[in-house]
Amino acid sequence: MKTLFKTLMLFVMFISITSIQAQQNKNYFQISPRVGYDFPTFNNNTPYIDYKGGLEAGISLDYYWKWFGIGADFDYIKNKPESTYPLASISPAITTSNLTEAKITRTFYGIGPSFKHESTSGKFMAELNTRAGFGSIKGGRTLLTGSTANTLNFHAGYNSKNLFSLKGQMRFTYFFKENLGVHFGAYYLRHFDATEELDSSLGYSAGYHPINTDASGNMTLDANGPILRSEPCDCDISSVGVFAGLTIKLPKKAKGCSVCGEDHYPRCCSSCGCGITVTAKDKFSKEVLPNTDVVLVDLAGNITQSGTTNSYGVVVFNDVDPNDYVVKGKLYNVNLDETTIAKKEFKNCLKDGSQIQKLIEYGDLNFILKGTVVECNTPNGIEGVNVILSDKINAGQKNTLSNASGNFIFHLKQASTYALKGNKDGYFSNEVEVTTTQYDRNKSLFIDFEMCVDPCGKAIRLDNIIFNLDKWDILPAAIPDLQKVVKLMQDNPEISVEMSSHTDSRGSHEYNQNLSQKRAQSTVNYLVSEGIALSRLIARGAGETELLNKCADNIECSEDAHRINRRTEFKVVCTQ
Repeated sequence: MKTLFKTLMLFVMFISITSIQAQQNKNYFQISPRVGYDFPTFNNNTPYIDYKGGLEAGISLDYYWKWFGIGADFDYIKNKPESTYPLASISPAITTSNLTEAKITRTFYGIGPSFKHESTSGKFMAELNTRAGFGSIKGGRTLLTGSTANTLNFHAGYNSKNLFSLKGQMRFTYFFKENLGVHFGAYYLRHFDATEELDSSLGYSAGYHPINTDASGNMTLDANGPILRSEPCDCDISSVGVFAGLTIKLPKKAKGCSVCGEDHYPRCCSSCGCGITVTAKDKFSKEVLPNTDVVLVDLAGNITQSGTTNSYGVVVFNDVDPNDYVVKGKLYNVNLDETTIAKKEFKNCLKDGSQIQKLIEYGDLNFILKGTVVECNTPNGIEGVNVILSDKINAGQKNTLSNASGNFIFHLKQASTYALKGNKDGYFSNEVEVTTTQYDRNKSLFIDFEMCVDPCGKAIRLDNIIFNLDKWDILPAAIPDLQKVVKLMQDNPEISVEMSSHTDSRGSHEYNQNLSQKRAQSTVNYLVSEGIALSRLIARGAGETELLNKCADNIECSEDAHRINRRTEFKVVCTQ
């Protein structure tokens, strides 16, 4: 019961969250006859009686307002008791016996809320029905007697009416026609406090003759005779079942509506308009296209409605008057292929309320670069960065500004290589490269790209600039890192760079200061030799004054801990 309750609650939450996205039909009645199989549980404390499954037949009537409704259920169920008393195993054997087993019939009728979720096409529907009402249970008298004992097993059955009952039901429907479908589902039904009959001829409601097992393992009847229960049990009866059937929708027909020269079924409005659903897709990759601007234009060139596609690439125009139209779309200033709507296409929707479906496609062969500018090593987008795009194969250059979220857009040719660079006061960036030959236009229209810019004044460590003991000569291993600084300064002529060298705390303060100044000057000299103006460079020896850990004078540290403090850094100084 608890598991079922949790399942039903999760289903209700799912319906509530997703119903906004579901197709919102107008109000309507629904009839769902069904037939199935019921598996009962009779908690009447009588051993040696099993209750078999049987036929279930019923019908559900629902009235829906969009995704919520009210409904009523009627169910007729047949079960049968079966004696499981082990006659053949008892010693001495019971040679003759008499068994009667009467069938049990149950009925239920109740009302309660209904919830549904429909697919956007309207062909599939999931429902949750909850019902509270009353039930009745009749029959089930079971009597087994034998030659050596009168009553071996007995239950008087039921004749209970107006039992408080609850039912939960899930139903799934496929509509092969607009208003006709097939469904299948499952239910849980519980009758509370079902009172057993008191047999007037026997004077008790239930009883059985206990069975003992002797030392040899033989089963024998208890010498004390049968145990009889004269007070009927008020016990719950429950069952689960599965079913299948038909679902018939009966849309509410509007009366007296003839604005369009015929009944406007199933709705009536002053304009006799229809809904038009437009989907924007890429012609090659078939990707849906969010944020596409779509307009509905009449033959006179007037825009009658406009909108922007959602995250599913869909925009809906409601109450559109029957006419001839052109559907146009534009994505990031590129026009999509147009499509048309003929006036005759409105005929069906005016009759049944269905929507006109249209597709517009993006046919441009170029990629769309969807970029984001962030501060390096953070997720924070930066607004107002001037992003410059240079075509390295076909000469050309474009630029744009990043928006409030740091986003920007460029259109890229299929077989080319591009360089991107971002500029903003107080920030600097390296040049980064995008090659479109590594992307397949038939698989994707969009190229997602992230570039970063660093704020001026941020110290950046160069891990490969290492010097020999007590030396300040530039080693070959340091050349790649220094070349990165050269490229950065060539790409950003407005910046200056401070090269700083740091030592660990071992040795005197004066010695470390002099050594670090010589090393910083060596890196500056190298940059000057590569064509960088000396006026744009600063050499700073920091010695042991800016340690990164606790390894100061007179503190014992490992060699690895001291190595952290021996480093070369560069810091960009923006002059604009």
